[in-house]
Amino acid sequence: MPLMEELNKSGNFLFRWRSYLPLLFVVVAFASVDRFQYIYGSHVLDLYWEAFCLLVGALGIVLRVFTVAFVPGSTSGRGTEAPSASRLNTTGMYSIMRNPLYLGNFLLYLAPVLFMRIWWVMLIFALVFIIYYERIIFAEETFLRKKFSAEYMNWAARTPVFFPKPSLWVKPDRVFSWKMALTREYHGVYGLILAMFLMEFSTDLYLTGHFVLDDFWLGLLAAGTLFYLTVRLLKKKTQILAIP
Repeated sequence: MPLMEELNKSGNFLFRWRSYLPLLFVVVAFASVDRFQYIYGSHVLDLYWEAFCLLVGALGIVLRVFTVAFVPGSTSGRGTEAPSASRLNTTGMYSIMRNPLYLGNFLLYLAPVLFMRIWWVMLIFALVFIIYYERIIFAEETFLRKKFSAEYMNWAARTPVFFPKPSLWVKPDRVFSWKMALTREYHGVYGLILAMFLMEFSTDLYLTGHFVLDDFWLGLLAAGTLFYLTVRLLKKKTQILAIP
């Protein structure tokens, strides 16, 4: 099979399983717990670092929210079979980079990786992410190039693949949809909080030999759980979050 077809085939395969990539990073992070140490032996300093890691992940969530909350239907979805789109989205976050959701994913997954402060874990993360998403992006862009031809080529020629170029900003042609933001991203918000809490809990248990439950993380987990259950209940049992 020619290389281009092989890249496209593997990209479509990885596209179907892209939602499970975070599990790999979580496994690697937990496997390195025995190498974890507090910063200068201080649990307090370590909490500041954990808060920084949480902010990195939150930035990824914010980027995803301001991407999905403006996109029209059938342009950016959670489909798992293969790339699909009925129109090309070139405004909002897509006017300054071609893959804002994947940049958001990078920051979101980076949070628990940074938590461990182990260079080889960060290296594995970077290499796997690049190889994994490079194939997915190749498959997606092959589809878009065939479907939208000149329109896609003109957009791709001026828009960076991954690193944003703010000077290219074009105002979204739709209003912000808080319903879309909540229904699409509440899983990610809770997943970030839960992953960080479990890593904090496991590392403290390993280093101290007993349960250490910080008020900050307990409060955040309680708030996150309440948020998750509330959104899920509204989505499953009511029409409040229904999107026309």
